[in-house]
Amino acid sequence: MELTEKEKMIAGKLYFAGDPELSADRRDARVKLRAINQEADKDKREIFVKAAFGGTKKHVYIEPSISFDYGYNIFVGENFYCNFHNVFLDICPITIGDNCMFGPNVQLYTASHPIEPAKRNSGLELGKPITIGDNVWIGGSAVIVPGVTLGNNVVVAAGAVVTKSFPDNVVVGGNPAQIIKTIEEESEQDALLQAREKIDQIDQKLVALLEKRMSAVSEISAYKAQTNKAVLDPSREDTVLAKVADAVKDETYREAIVATFKDIMKQSRTYQEGRLKTDD
Repeated sequence: MELTEKEKMIAGKLYFAGDPELSADRRDARVKLRAINQEADKDKREIFVKAAFGGTKKHVYIEPSISFDYGYNIFVGENFYCNFHNVFLDICPITIGDNCMFGPNVQLYTASHPIEPAKRNSGLELGKPITIGDNVWIGGSAVIVPGVTLGNNVVVAAGAVVTKSFPDNVVVGGNPAQIIKTIEEESEQDALLQAREKIDQIDQKLVALLEKRMSAVSEISAYKAQTNKAVLDPSREDTVLAKVADAVKDETYREAIVATFKDIMKQSRTYQEGRLKTDD
């Protein structure tokens, strides 16, 4: 059975754009666009968007104004955010994953034309689908051309012109867009910084506790000075280290933590000895 012009269009084959069915679809799309772009209430606007698009999930947020050819060839995932003045030429399907964010003036073009002038002037058109993965952020005024696929976690820099497909976890930019860096490198650095920040926070708590411990050490030092007791009490240190070892829950840390406490007690002895000399 011969394909309709609409079926040819969606399949990416040459089709006649002046086909009556497609002309009627475009007129219907204009009505839907007016409803979306003139609605100030975001909840009502979301309802209009869901009615216009080919498929959405629960949450989709579109800032006005948006432009599209048909609407029914646009499919977006959960938590889609679209900033002001985006253009979706959805001759072929535009498929967008979950948690994607588009900056202002982003343009997705599935529409194309024949290179040969005679064929182009005849009214024949064609297109290629655009597919966007999950967690993709497209910066303002970026352009995505027909046939492009972007993997998961891709970031497209503002003003980029994306003329080819890119894999997961890359930042792309420029005209034509090229890979600037990979997300893994940045994630590894972020993980290192986050771990160091945790250590910094814990260190602040440790400093406060060590100050309290040294206050107690000062009291012991004063008592020993009054009673002429020796600074070093081996049995006491052995008892403390045994308690520390028992308190450590993760065996892989036990040796290091016990050694740390040995050094803490060594520094405490040095401090006490210095205090006793000063008192003398």
